[in-house]
Amino acid sequence: MTDSRSAWSLTVLRAVAGIIFVMHGYPKLFGGIGNTAGFFEGLGIPLPTIAAWGIAILETAGGLALILGFLVTPVAILLAIHMLAGILLVHLPNGFYVVGPGQGGVEFNLLLIASLLTLIALGPGAASIDESRGSEVP
Repeated sequence: MTDSRSAWSLTVLRAVAGIIFVMHGYPKLFGGIGNTAGFFEGLGIPLPTIAAWGIAILETAGGLALILGFLVTPVAILLAIHMLAGILLVHLPNGFYVVGPGQGGVEFNLLLIASLLTLIALGPGAASIDESRGSEVP
């Protein structure tokens, strides 16, 4: 990424997305596994406790990885798949909006997916471990 403004814009996007994922994963990882597993069981997800641990670790560690700019492409792919699964399993029946009519809808997940796809396509931006290691995409 040669344009400095674009690189720093990607950095902001990456860091904010990372913070969002950490803020959703941390409570699951540290005290919320039972509730998450119960929710997953209600959705019919097999091995709900193992799935809950996997999601809690993905959101927390994946969010931290995004903040640091470490393994951004593979982490963003996994998180985008996770958000797509959330849309299909949870949010789609609730409509579009997160709040207001159709509470719990798809809009937030769509925004996160768009953010993650942007990072996959354009790279981690400035001030990232990936960039310093020369593994930045485009």
